[in-house]
Amino acid sequence: MEYVTLNNGLEMPKLGFGVWKVPDDEAEKAVKEALEVGYRSIDTAMIYGNEEGVGRAIAASGLPREELFITTKVWNSDQGYENTLKAFDTSLEKLGLDYVDLYLVHWPTPEFDQYVETYKALEKLYHDGKVKAIGVCNFHIEHLQRLIDECEIVPVLNQVECHPLLQQVELKAFCNQHNIYLEAWSPLMNGGEVLNNEVIQEIAAAHDKTPAQVILRWHLQYDNIVIPKSVTPSRIEENFNLFDFKLSAEDIKKIEALNQNKRNGPDPNDMNVR
Repeated sequence: MEYVTLNNGLEMPKLGFGVWKVPDDEAEKAVKEALEVGYRSIDTAMIYGNEEGVGRAIAASGLPREELFITTKVWNSDQGYENTLKAFDTSLEKLGLDYVDLYLVHWPTPEFDQYVETYKALEKLYHDGKVKAIGVCNFHIEHLQRLIDECEIVPVLNQVECHPLLQQVELKAFCNQHNIYLEAWSPLMNGGEVLNNEVIQEIAAAHDKTPAQVILRWHLQYDNIVIPKSVTPSRIEENFNLFDFKLSAEDIKKIEALNQNKRNGPDPNDMNVR
């Protein structure tokens, strides 16, 4: 495993396991499998509806709590200072944990303009020792800048859609400038187009690896934190086996040339669902 040190000194695995769109009972099984393979970072969220399943898998694993890195998120309908504090308590209870390693604001939902007070609730949770680190998801540069200007704690990371066709170059440069890690959701663009890309397939063949492994390795070498998701045991293991090869500078250059700023998910400015 490779680790990063977040801006508050906390170590986080660079490769984690995501459970978006995984039903609660399936999440329990998938997380159990992932922990057995060697994953130690698990990424869930209130809106995923599977925090209890994740919690059951953690409890059944027998692994020491300090070896695990658990992330969850406050959903849009729970934004606001007091609502966020209540939502966190609910998530903690569902997970069956005493603390969460990382708590994130799931979307800025700029139309409702509550993300600053929501983030201030995260700051309280951090000061109270209920979370080890705080951050955000899906924040554009202007949203991050506002937090930096109006809040006390700089987010440790910004979890956003990122893959070879959407490399988030400007956002990543801003994050680097402020010591904020970029964490990639949908790192494989939900399969399909990017996995079938001729350049990716050629690089994969040259390394005797799968296209998915090449893309995930690119993320690691691009210094992204990455959280691939799967419920298939063979793919859970495949996505973990990234540490026995490296992409060359030429490989990286070829992948960088694929960027089209092409989103698969919604633009954060338009995601105002509650």
